[in-house]
Amino acid sequence: MKTDKQTRLDQITADMLSDKNLCPDLAKTATNIVPGEGNPNADVVFIGEAPGKLEDETGKPFVGASGKFLTQLIESAGLKRSDVFITSIVKYRPPNNRDPRPDEKAQSWPYLLRQLRVIQPRLVVTLGRHSMGYFIPKGTITTLHGMLVTGGEWPVLPLLHPAAALYNNSMRKVVQEDFALLKDIILKGKL
Repeated sequence: MKTDKQTRLDQITADMLSDKNLCPDLAKTATNIVPGEGNPNADVVFIGEAPGKLEDETGKPFVGASGKFLTQLIESAGLKRSDVFITSIVKYRPPNNRDPRPDEKAQSWPYLLRQLRVIQPRLVVTLGRHSMGYFIPKGTITTLHGMLVTGGEWPVLPLLHPAAALYNNSMRKVVQEDFALLKDIILKGKL
């Protein structure tokens, strides 16, 4: 049986699918929309940048190599993937995995906000600069990753994107240290 929150999240997905102004160029080339998935009662929501090839094929977020690594990182923080909600700022795959454009992020932002307002997480974890920029417009991911930022609608913990460690092995330790901070925040009850 679906919860009220899941029903509301499903309605947001239906609204995205019917919105002809939501990234129309991306929607034309996409196989699937990737609205996000996970626990509608999650205390922690992870927000990536945009779906990749495997995400587009399956309609599920973070299912490729970055997703496997993200799952390991979530578990290293003392959580299960089934405990959290995972989504991205842009819901359709940009061609050739290019960065999402500012207009695409702007068109997607209202839907992400609706999702967050249904879930009501205690913490938003942004993965990479694109999602961080909407919550913390001043600053860079290289200077803010691993720092808990409060004062907005939700506390935000910007972290490096798991793909950073896959493309540059020297970043693996930094990404793992960032997730150790997430574990510390959870254990110390800072949520």
